[in-house]
Amino acid sequence: MRILVLNGSPKGSYSITLQTVNYLQAKYSAHEFEVLHVGQRIKQLEKDFAPAGEALEKADLLLFSYPVYTFIAPCQLHRFIELIKEHDIDLTGKYATQLSTSKHFYDVTAHRYIQDNCGDLGLKYIRGLSADMDDLLKEKGQKEAEAFFEYVLWSVENDSFEGISAISTASKHCPVTVPASEGEKQGDVVIVTDCEADNSQLQSMIDRFRAVLPRKTRVINIREYPLKGGCLGCFNCAITGKCIYKDNFDEFLRGEIQTAQSIVYAFTVKDHSMGARFKMYDDRNFCNGHRTVTIGMPVGYLVSGNLSEEVNLQTIMEARAQVGSNFLAGIATDEENPDARIDDLARRLCYALENKYVPPQNFYGIGGMKVFRDLIWLMQGMMRADHKFYKSHGQYDFPQKQWPTMLKMYAVGALLANPKIKAKMGNAMNEGMIAPYKKVLEKLKK
Repeated sequence: MRILVLNGSPKGSYSITLQTVNYLQAKYSAHEFEVLHVGQRIKQLEKDFAPAGEALEKADLLLFSYPVYTFIAPCQLHRFIELIKEHDIDLTGKYATQLSTSKHFYDVTAHRYIQDNCGDLGLKYIRGLSADMDDLLKEKGQKEAEAFFEYVLWSVENDSFEGISAISTASKHCPVTVPASEGEKQGDVVIVTDCEADNSQLQSMIDRFRAVLPRKTRVINIREYPLKGGCLGCFNCAITGKCIYKDNFDEFLRGEIQTAQSIVYAFTVKDHSMGARFKMYDDRNFCNGHRTVTIGMPVGYLVSGNLSEEVNLQTIMEARAQVGSNFLAGIATDEENPDARIDDLARRLCYALENKYVPPQNFYGIGGMKVFRDLIWLMQGMMRADHKFYKSHGQYDFPQKQWPTMLKMYAVGALLANPKIKAKMGNAMNEGMIAPYKKVLEKLKK
């Protein structure tokens, strides 16, 4: 087969993910591998897409290769997918799969993003491989890579691929009315958007939200900020928190956005995500490393487009809030009765600010932070700013430290392992389990 590797890493040939591709190329030399460094050369491809278009049309199999950045693929790969669609490259009937490396922090949402876009392009999608960054260094990881590629070959030979549910491309934009803003307002709520000048629908949603929210708002349009490019994964910021780019975005982010009382994001759904420009903003937030610097801040979304059909994108938005310990005040869309949705978002955001409401994390937040906790603990020598933050915020909550609870469980386990004692216990164990909770309830009666 002619296999076109779409290397989405901004590091080009230095990509860790690409090393697994190189391994497969060496093992399966009967197949022709061509690597297109789309992440590293995205600005060149924006100027001249013709060579990439020709390579895409000649390929039998597309292999998306990338590191997972902020819940999805890097913004450079986002932009490349946009370019494929903008140039109407016909890929119908070709096969596609993906290979990512990460520490498994929301690799599932990244893979779903690629899968959904493969569906848009008429590609026959074969389930990909999500590898740990270190897997290729171990015999087990090498065997898993080979098994993955053997599965891909079998799938192509047998024309077996994943069924992808069709997603409507027709946007359902209901009109938004903008009332006059009333009264003097206090506070500071920042609205981060990538709204284009001709996007009157999203602009109307922003205008209504600003009018009905009884707090001061300011809008930051990231299309107007002179971002030099997407995150390079260079870890220049790991020690000092200073980004290698000279566009001062790190200072702008910390001084103008993260100092607000609340952040509301406003965007139009594009290619099953928030679009490449918004993803660039997200990726550049890595100047804060893995530090959840906006803990306790309520957040909200104004989304134009068919969000109800984008389950993966909904998951990403909720997970972002959960990992950051932010109350998700709401997601207002323009699919149905947008005025009411926007007004409800404003009310809930005000409630959260007034009452400092921060609910506990669910699985999205707890699971995500466990991954980061273990990662930063191992890499504390390099990621010093992250390590200091995790120590000061008590995020090194390793279960090994909970010796009293562990000893109690050993005692309970010994009792349960003895059939005679277990028979005599009757309902005593259940009573013992709820006893501490009864004490809490009894305090309310005093």
